[in-house]
Amino acid sequence: MRPVLVLIAAYLLGSIPFGYLIVRGKEGADVRETGSGGTGATNVSRRAGKMAGVFTLLLDALKGALAVGLARHLLVDGAGINWWVAGAALLVVLGHCFPVWLKFRGGKGVATGVGVFLGLSPLALACAAVIFILVVWTTRYVSLGSIAATIAFPLCVWLLSVYFKPVRFLPQIIAAALACGALIVFMHRANIGRLMRGTESKFK
Repeated sequence: MRPVLVLIAAYLLGSIPFGYLIVRGKEGADVRETGSGGTGATNVSRRAGKMAGVFTLLLDALKGALAVGLARHLLVDGAGINWWVAGAALLVVLGHCFPVWLKFRGGKGVATGVGVFLGLSPLALACAAVIFILVVWTTRYVSLGSIAATIAFPLCVWLLSVYFKPVRFLPQIIAAALACGALIVFMHRANIGRLMRGTESKFK
């Protein structure tokens, strides 16, 4: 029973729409009516300014890290990562993308994914962050950087395990990373279309 409750809690935690609440409180508007229509940090920045975007980024990442941390604490005494923890990792990102409080219209899961990846493998996240920075620096496309880093994360986990130090609970971490990554890339399908057409907005 406890694992099921933890999974439900992870989804509900992910569903907290920080970006929506910040823009609603500051601007009295629905952030989903701006830009890409998401509740994530990039769209919040467009509507309410960069500082609001930074707060959204931090809070969305926090709920991802918190979901993984709570699952590890409650289900494996913080000593490892089992399949229930992997499930919680996926459900917190799913909750962010499809929040029950906003009729299942949320963000794209990147910041929450960052929090999840931090809880799964901080070193691999650091490697993926370098890829994100390089892609955004050279192309000015935040969406492309997010997609590239998301795809790179499970590969970084595997490479670190093979060439640096064996990663404990590798199958669970890789599975969680692939599932979360697939969802995040899916949520960027409109961005991918705009990138292919050359109409995607660049970061300024």
